[in-house]
Amino acid sequence: MLSLARSFAGTVPRRVALFLLVVVGIGASSRAAEYFPPSDKDGGWRTLTDAGQIRRKAGMDLDRLERAYTFTQRCSQNGGLLVVRRGYLVFERYFGRASRDVNPDMASTGKAYTSIASGIMLREFRDKIPEGLDTKVFTERFLPEALPLDDPRKADIRLGHLLSMTSGHWGEGGSPSTVVLGKAGGLKGVPGQDIRDLDGSSLRVPLWTHAGAGYSYSSPAPHIASMVLRRVTGMDLKDYIDTRLAKPMGWGPWDYCLHRGDVRMPHANGAGSIAVHATDALRFGYCLLREGRWAGRQLVPADYIVQCRRPSPYNPHTPFSLQFEHNADGHVAGAPRDAFYKSGAGGFGIFIVPSLDLVIYKMGGSNGQYDPTFTDVPQPKTVDTSRDGWTSIPRTPFHEGSLGGDDGLRRVLEMVGAAVRD
Repeated sequence: MLSLARSFAGTVPRRVALFLLVVVGIGASSRAAEYFPPSDKDGGWRTLTDAGQIRRKAGMDLDRLERAYTFTQRCSQNGGLLVVRRGYLVFERYFGRASRDVNPDMASTGKAYTSIASGIMLREFRDKIPEGLDTKVFTERFLPEALPLDDPRKADIRLGHLLSMTSGHWGEGGSPSTVVLGKAGGLKGVPGQDIRDLDGSSLRVPLWTHAGAGYSYSSPAPHIASMVLRRVTGMDLKDYIDTRLAKPMGWGPWDYCLHRGDVRMPHANGAGSIAVHATDALRFGYCLLREGRWAGRQLVPADYIVQCRRPSPYNPHTPFSLQFEHNADGHVAGAPRDAFYKSGAGGFGIFIVPSLDLVIYKMGGSNGQYDPTFTDVPQPKTVDTSRDGWTSIPRTPFHEGSLGGDDGLRRVLEMVGAAVRD
């Protein structure tokens, strides 16, 4: 690129040539200096703790970050707030049973990992799935377990529909919501996933509409996508993530929450319940911030990440693309429009804001989500139980949803964004 810019020197005015050299030189320099943290055992993230350094090197206001943390403490029984800007870990605080080295059930935050693994699969195995997100997956080739189809409309479901919650599968919960072209509706609850038969129960969830006709948050959909990944790659979702993301980035011990009472699920749940260290959740988000790069390797296709943070042709109904909520429509008023994130029950959330060079990981969770028997990962012997008696602030119609859940997460995104002081 630099030689190309120099070649223009003889064909354009001197001032323009100098400008090109400066711009390209700055780009080359920034790429050469691009930072990626080593694993925690090898030193981990470069860290700033002094308010002056945080202001000068990371362009952030520590007092405002403290306010965001105070709000975070009001949102869940356990949790924490971690912030990375310009490659610096500028804030890391925990409360209750949360800490850097625990492995809590991150609930639906894990859907983001399913999506990114699917994006890697589409590049790596494009000869096996050449139509990519447009692939109709309820076929002998990809989901032979689903045949014969119990609903002929399933034949039209594409991988992109599964990853954008528009496959038509019934939403979860007692009264699942629906959205059709921005208009909200509702459904009566039906049986959903059964951990004793995760694959079969996901495939049996009925459709409330045909593929692409509406949005409903349905956990069976991304799990079915993980079944397609299993078929295409020949690997379980957990093993695929381990080899394509965890090992290259240097994650510490991690797993899926496969143990539930007397049940050990044979496969990772594509609908969530991944359990990674807090600083490794940051690494995941930071890789997406760096357009899929990690230390000289392109781990995730950059064009797939772009599709995660903008409106999707598979979901014209609501701002949710490939398992990420995006802010392209500005519905999170205090956040940049290029922000995208994935939340999980209990108040977990990973946020990426490219225009601010910012990654945020908000931990949350009830005591139950910190049950050490969920995984095979050794947990810290010392546990802070000071929040075990915590209860949420009673809600009224005037502030329904203002604490915890997605609203709490969106507020954290706004508050941390407001701490940027460039």
